Amino acid sequence: MNAAATQEEKTLRDAALERLTQTSPYHRFIGVSFQRMGDELTGRLAYSEHLIGNPAIPALHGGVTGALLEITALTQLAWDQLWRRMEAGEDPTAMMRRGQLPKLPKTIDITIDYLRSGRPRDTYARATVCKAGRRVANVRVEAWQDSRDRPIAAAHGHFLMPDGG
Repeated sequence: MNAAATQEEKTLRDAALERLTQTSPYHRFIGVSFQRMGDELTGRLAYSEHLIGNPAIPALHGGVTGALLEITALTQLAWDQLWRRMEAGEDPTAMMRRGQLPKLPKTIDITIDYLRSGRPRDTYARATVCKAGRRVANVRVEAWQDSRDRPIAAAHGHFLMPDGG
């Protein structure tokens, strides 16, 4: 495969990720976006004044931090499905035109551990799929700001996979 084909493939995969992640108005409202390195995603919550829950500290609202964790888990699960299809040779542009991007899984339960206050700055999150069965997936997510070694929150959740995974 030549460099032009590789760049075109990267552009198509980035477009598919953008389409997959921008389906929810809430994701756009709080400012969540994703960057990818191959099949690995990093969620980014862009800092904005309206995300502050306690202006006296100031600290990010816990609900926003929790939402970032959940959104990252859901997006990673959907991306994993899409990635497998693209690696099998399916064209992401054709999938988008046909409206065949994976649906986001549904949350069964999620437990969030708040480890330290989120400061007024960008926050990042990465999900690890511990087990993905046909019907249910188990995911662990961590969120951090300045150093990945100092997470501000972590979550563990179970998700119902759409259409049997």
